[in-house]
Amino acid sequence: MFTIHLNKLAFFSHHGMHEEEAITGSGFEIDVSVQFDAGGKVTSIHQTINYVAVYGVIKNHMIQPVALLETLAQNITEDIYLLDNRIRTINISINKLHPPIKNFVGSVGVSYSKAFK
Repeated sequence: MFTIHLNKLAFFSHHGMHEEEAITGSGFEIDVSVQFDAGGKVTSIHQTINYVAVYGVIKNHMIQPVALLETLAQNITEDIYLLDNRIRTINISINKLHPPIKNFVGSVGVSYSKAFK
């Protein structure tokens, strides 16, 4: 079993429940790991999960605003799985770097994990 990792992906997007988030947007940081069964020795890009394709899925979702980070995490996970049926587990963490919370310093986020048969 192999795992590919994409770490600290930075995006500026307009996800969120509040009207001001749709207008001003916020910074986001995403980490994702994709565990898959290569079925043998890996000597070609076709025997692995192409992290460029995984990044493309994430990037496409980051330009389509949704209200909840939980929904975003599930949508990204579903579309990553569609890339390759050898995928066994996907773990994703999404952090909103500057949430619209008065006097708040830090980030908020969600993590989601899904196993496939």
